[in-house]
Amino acid sequence: MKILLAEDDAKMAEYIVAGLTENGHGVDHVTDGRDALSYCLHYDCDLAILDRMMPGMDGLSVLKALRAARNNVPVLFLTAMGQVDDRVEGLSAGGDDYLAKPFHFSELLARIGAVVRRRQETSAEQVLKVHDLTLDLLARTARRQGAVIELHTKEFNMLEILMRNVGRVVTRTMLLERVWNFNFEPNTTVVETHMSRLRAKIDKPFDVGLIHTIRNSGYSIHGPR
Repeated sequence: MKILLAEDDAKMAEYIVAGLTENGHGVDHVTDGRDALSYCLHYDCDLAILDRMMPGMDGLSVLKALRAARNNVPVLFLTAMGQVDDRVEGLSAGGDDYLAKPFHFSELLARIGAVVRRRQETSAEQVLKVHDLTLDLLARTARRQGAVIELHTKEFNMLEILMRNVGRVVTRTMLLERVWNFNFEPNTTVVETHMSRLRAKIDKPFDVGLIHTIRNSGYSIHGPR
């Protein structure tokens, strides 16, 4: 695992780098918050360990700048600022975990493992795939055969429901409830209208149709059978 450590205390940093290296991790170390931000924006790493109090830019500001730039690198705060309000502030800003100093190294290793596992599980759920169609739930983009498909919000939400129920029937009522929150009368044709537009984008430009009408039931999405 590749880890960035942002820590300005030389002895503390030496201790952490040595321990992480002994446990098989690759570690890059910076002492300035601005350097930590630049590193995360320009290089890939599996985890960033940030101190809260650093020269140049404090750890909380680094995290906020990363999240504003849509950089989702997992962040674990390792800091002497361990009061409840400090932890809440760090986690609310988008941090993945918060460990106060002093700490046991075995706990740090356990926290690192837990953060990375959670992120891996979440990432797996962020992209739905049916045949050659993918839906990125985080970036809110759809692609088929590598081509980006522009979808309006309702179309995206309908497609997400279909892809979460691949191979199963999604009824018109389910779509009304989940996409429009019961805001329409039962005799509305809004589902049919939006579904027609969605199919025009998802299916018509391609050889294989994925969205299927199930007579008197609803709709289903699946690949060739």
